[in-house]
Amino acid sequence: MAFSGKWETETQQGYDEFCKLIGIPDDVIERGRDYKLVTEVVENGDEYSWTQHYPANHSVTNKFVIDKECDMETIGGKKFKATVTRENGKLTVRFPNYHHTSEISGGKLIETSTATSAKGTVVLIRTSKKI
Repeated sequence: MAFSGKWETETQQGYDEFCKLIGIPDDVIERGRDYKLVTEVVENGDEYSWTQHYPANHSVTNKFVIDKECDMETIGGKKFKATVTRENGKLTVRFPNYHHTSEISGGKLIETSTATSAKGTVVLIRTSKKI
């Protein structure tokens, strides 16, 4: 139940570079740069509901069960199938353009997204505090 609760972004490292690499438009990057993203997680054993609240009242909710393929959605609305795994307390999933890991460390939600292209690898690290 470590992930359960509401989390608000404190810091983001690599935000601009990551967003550009995965194809997010510049105006969206600009609006989101200083936005305090709120992530709401409901955890019930291996079942999760993971909602992220973005600017302009846009939210994305992904519901999943550990180690079972499920339907998921990106911030841009792209639907895809993925399997979330859990190892050593970390949740891991492969999105269409990047690999995402979430963990609780020091009472904070740490989300690490890694994207690779011909230009190289870019990492976004988002740290959120419980609210």
